[in-house]
Amino acid sequence: MLTTNPAPGTPNWLDIGSPDPDRTAAFYTGVFGWETRSFGPGGYAVFLYEGKTVGAVGTLDEGASSAWTIYFHSPDVTSTARATREAGGHVRLEPVDVPGGGRLVQLTDPGGAEFAAFQPGANAGLELVTEPGSLAWTELHSPEPDTARAFYRAVLGWDATDMPMAGGHYTVFTPAGGDEGSSFGGVAQLQEGHSPHWLPYFEVLDADRAVADSTSQGGTVVMPPTDYEGVGRMAWLADPFGARFAVITSSA
Repeated sequence: MLTTNPAPGTPNWLDIGSPDPDRTAAFYTGVFGWETRSFGPGGYAVFLYEGKTVGAVGTLDEGASSAWTIYFHSPDVTSTARATREAGGHVRLEPVDVPGGGRLVQLTDPGGAEFAAFQPGANAGLELVTEPGSLAWTELHSPEPDTARAFYRAVLGWDATDMPMAGGHYTVFTPAGGDEGSSFGGVAQLQEGHSPHWLPYFEVLDADRAVADSTSQGGTVVMPPTDYEGVGRMAWLADPFGARFAVITSSA
């Protein structure tokens, strides 16, 4: 389970780069009921749900496609960058200080999925997770799940466990030494026609309603609402600029 007191290696921030941050903010407000608040220079703004930070939006880097980026807690992003290179990944942005306190580094794993690491400072990270309107799960879609398991263990210290599911198994990630209750994400085989990516799942009270709200504002459905026994009802979506995300109404 994600927490707002994340262990090293677990998610502690996420943001989305957009060619039109105002339009993107309006879209997610319509789906999740978020508000926005300016945060630092350059048009960066945080998303708030019931007054608590649940993510952020900023301008798109030149040549990049709109996408959500998941950040994982690092006590030292310089060491994380070095470990990424040693494990066969790529450093897209060298470690930098961020407004409000903290440091970050932007990375790419050997399979091509982009992610980042955040070293908290005065800004401690997300203020709400697992509740409706906030991040509930993270999922890597990789062309080589076994390679990904080894990479993230080397870089972020993750343990990986195969959990039985209908028709096979699903690999779940936990922080080093964690148990099933500390799981925060998993890895799935990349589907044909998709590019490698990390997919954020947002908890919602009604997955079908969230899908309807998304499509009414120009979003598209990648996977329609589907029930998974013992997990919940979920759907994969893309916003008007193509950034992929998922919604889930978790089982009680």
